[in-house]
Amino acid sequence: MVTAETTDALVRRITDLLAERTQQKRLLIGIAGAPGSGKSTLAEGLCGQLNASSSTEQAVVVPMDGFHLDNVILDRREQRAVKGAPQTFDVDGFIILLQRLGRTTDSSVYVPVFDREADLSRNAAQCVDPEHQIIIVEGNYLLLRRPGWSSLRENFDLTVMLEVPLALLEERLVQRWLDHGHDPAQARQRALSNDIPNARLVLKESTEADLYYKSVR
Repeated sequence: MVTAETTDALVRRITDLLAERTQQKRLLIGIAGAPGSGKSTLAEGLCGQLNASSSTEQAVVVPMDGFHLDNVILDRREQRAVKGAPQTFDVDGFIILLQRLGRTTDSSVYVPVFDREADLSRNAAQCVDPEHQIIIVEGNYLLLRRPGWSSLRENFDLTVMLEVPLALLEERLVQRWLDHGHDPAQARQRALSNDIPNARLVLKESTEADLYYKSVR
């Protein structure tokens, strides 16, 4: 197991990989981890540092969450209660997007983005432009050993798994629901009924990453 102690170390690793790549391919970095592990924070921090060190906006973050299935479909399948579990995502569509993003092109690629306030995905809500040569993908199940999901790994030039103790994940996930206006009992119930089982799944069924990063409070 190789551990990256700081974001600076991750930036150096990514910069080295960028120098080694062929001009026909973008660099795809996969940031995986359980719900509440800090994937978005790490991805945005890396993106900011990489762009600050370049004369162009070379890096962009692409979240997996844009591939949530719509609530209409989840209701039809009686899966709304487990929204966020692997079966509630369009993994095949996500794989196709990663393949498109991996190729250098003169055209923009449009990406769906999940709107948390509206609780739905908005199609073509983000634009990945030709100058974006580093794509930082973040999501819970990027390293999951399950049919469909296991095909994601081959698209990444570097994978990073966030390491967070389960007790801290639980604390963060309860706080997330408190921040959404739920009372303490509701927040704990929401976290324990779906978020924590998904976190356990990520910790138990993810394949080994290239690097591990310890998320701090």
